[in-house]
Amino acid sequence: MRLARSATACCALAAAELLAVRGGGQVPAVPVDDGAVATAFTSERHLLIDGRPGATFAALSRFWPTADGWLRTHANYPHHRARLLSALGIPDSGDEDRLVARVAATLAQGPAAAFEDTVYAGGGLAVAVRATDDWTASAPGLAAAARPLIEQHAFPGPVSALPPLPPGSPPAAGVRVLDITRVIAGPVATRTLAHLGADVLRIDSPRLPEAWDAHADTGFGKRSASLDFADPRGQTVLDQLLASADVVVTGYRPGALDRFGLSAAALQERHPGLVVAELSAWGWDGPWARRRGFDSLVQAATGIALLQADPDGRPGALPGQFLDHGTGYLVAAAVLRALTARLSAGGGRLVRCALATTAAHLLSLPHEPAPPGVFDPAPHLAETDSPMGRLRYALPPVRYEGAPTTWARPPGRPGEDPARW
Repeated sequence: MRLARSATACCALAAAELLAVRGGGQVPAVPVDDGAVATAFTSERHLLIDGRPGATFAALSRFWPTADGWLRTHANYPHHRARLLSALGIPDSGDEDRLVARVAATLAQGPAAAFEDTVYAGGGLAVAVRATDDWTASAPGLAAAARPLIEQHAFPGPVSALPPLPPGSPPAAGVRVLDITRVIAGPVATRTLAHLGADVLRIDSPRLPEAWDAHADTGFGKRSASLDFADPRGQTVLDQLLASADVVVTGYRPGALDRFGLSAAALQERHPGLVVAELSAWGWDGPWARRRGFDSLVQAATGIALLQADPDGRPGALPGQFLDHGTGYLVAAAVLRALTARLSAGGGRLVRCALATTAAHLLSLPHEPAPPGVFDPAPHLAETDSPMGRLRYALPPVRYEGAPTTWARPPGRPGEDPARW
């Protein structure tokens, strides 16, 4: 809970400070409710859509025993599933039970590290489960631990004003945020900025639509549009959006968006004063910098999965996607602090967070005994009608005196909003 509590508190304090600077008042009090934090950090598990639970991990996303240990795979998205099977030389029969058996038999025949390399070479996602000591001594582990929890860079430029803040408004009111993220960490960051008043427009490619249930959880407060950056018409619309954006948040692996002019350097050159926030799984240096990754894979690689193992030695996981959620709130906090600094010092900002660095920070914390009892999520859940159906959802945990208690709008259907401010 220490990581979750700290990340949420940092975000709430950054919001309170921005509110004081923009509103000309005192910094409001910032309470932290452990029950609200615990519920929000497992928001995807509390989600109900017309009474049904949200989707969980797919059948091929799991721990697999190998000849010398364990392998963790991620195959929730169709293209990752296809690449995993192709890399292992297994035809997709469409029969999940038979495929699970085939994959299990294949992986049992060799070492985990070899399958890790094979699957990644084929564009899939798999990580050998490591002990913490093995990870921290490795090149990617050393790179993750060497980075600050929040990397920050300032770029010269004029002082950028924000619209006047009407009385009673949340701190990010009038701030335009272009959300180019996926899955959990990035969408949690932008969902939080939307809760704090920002105008958040999420953009997804029609070639790679987000999972419906994931959008139902993290789409609160936002609008959602579909835009193909590879199409010249889509690039034109993207340029128009960037011209009046205050913040851009990206959540793809390093370099994946550079060809669309979305690298931090290109954005700062074309749009001085922009706040750019980047998230990745493994960071921006080290041998794994350009690898794809997800929370579950980072937990497996860094030793967290073995620390959470059951009595029989089977790897486990944290109670939720804590690396995703924790990193998301840290990114939102960094964006809010960047906006505050920009009001007085001017210029643009680049902030970066990586799941592997969040994991390194978590592993460095002293052991914290589990709190007595179990948090009751009921006081921190609400229901609303939406274009996606009747939703039960976790309320936002970022609070300051006078903060909104929920989002101004429920999620709409993915990609159905116009791509404009």
